Amino acid sequence: MTPRERVMTAFSHRQPDRVPIWCGMSWAFQEKAKRQLGLDDEGLLVRLGDDFRRVSAEYAGPKFELRNSRANKRTVFGVERSGVGYGQPVNHPLAEAALRDVHEHPWPDPAWMDVSKIRQKTESWGGKYCILGGSWSPFWHDAIELAGMENLYMKMYDEPEFVDAIMAHTVDYYFEVSRRTFEAACGTIDVFFMGNDLGSQTGPLLGPDLFSRFILPHLKRLIQLGHDYGLKTQLHSCGGIAPLIPLLIDTGLDSLQAVQCTCRGMDLAQLKAQFGDKIVFNGAIDSHHMLIDGSIDMVQQATRQTLDIMMPGGGYVAGASHDSILEETPVENILAMTDTVQGYGAYKN
Repeated sequence: MTPRERVMTAFSHRQPDRVPIWCGMSWAFQEKAKRQLGLDDEGLLVRLGDDFRRVSAEYAGPKFELRNSRANKRTVFGVERSGVGYGQPVNHPLAEAALRDVHEHPWPDPAWMDVSKIRQKTESWGGKYCILGGSWSPFWHDAIELAGMENLYMKMYDEPEFVDAIMAHTVDYYFEVSRRTFEAACGTIDVFFMGNDLGSQTGPLLGPDLFSRFILPHLKRLIQLGHDYGLKTQLHSCGGIAPLIPLLIDTGLDSLQAVQCTCRGMDLAQLKAQFGDKIVFNGAIDSHHMLIDGSIDMVQQATRQTLDIMMPGGGYVAGASHDSILEETPVENILAMTDTVQGYGAYKN
């Protein structure tokens, strides 16, 4: 099978030749791994047996002056951030806003994202790999940063139309960026991959009722967009989100990525038994402890144990239980994981 055929077979809940592999990597880990192994970007993905390739639009909008002296970056929504990597917000532009202020906020223009190079990139792989694309669309995170987390929770009870307005404006932006991406790629993207962390170590950040009221309608809108273009849909979420999985399945979501198995309620055997025939699980190999701190032998054993649970019947993509492998992760441990999947993860069809 080609990598694309392998993935799409798994997404159809059938058994391919082997379990597909996805290796989302932080930029810092990717650079470290390339140096250590003497490989370029594509060579590293080939060495890891990654069955996916990923494309995204490039920011080509205006440059904004930072107003806070502690900030070193700014989101398109006007949130200034400080720190390493994504950092943390240093302002909440809509924390004191009234509903009218939300509508009058300078929301970004989807045309700021340049989609003109995406088709050329997808075609460069010649249809061999499964292509992930579309805007990451972290509208839940953006709403938290725009209004402040505690404030946003209070508004859900005291002023729900305020929360609705923030969600609608952010999702309008992401929806249109993805729509333009799918139009530009013209049938060369396979999976719409988006992300919103909906859980903590101990459970969902919103219970099923609030999640259904404020988050699910917007996720459903994005999922429907992907399906309208003939794409599978995949959502990244960290945390213990088991109580939300039935709701995600009901929206038509095809795949859930990360599957953070060290969180409350995320027992892999239970998840596979309850939902394995209804949604594709991508991830589940413990990156919180095992991939960072374990020995090579421990990683190999943990990978085999995860495969024993998750691979029967298809519907599983192997990878770390996080969307980005962090820099502190030993390269040899990731090689141990992916090499084990390529060998032990073969189906006996």
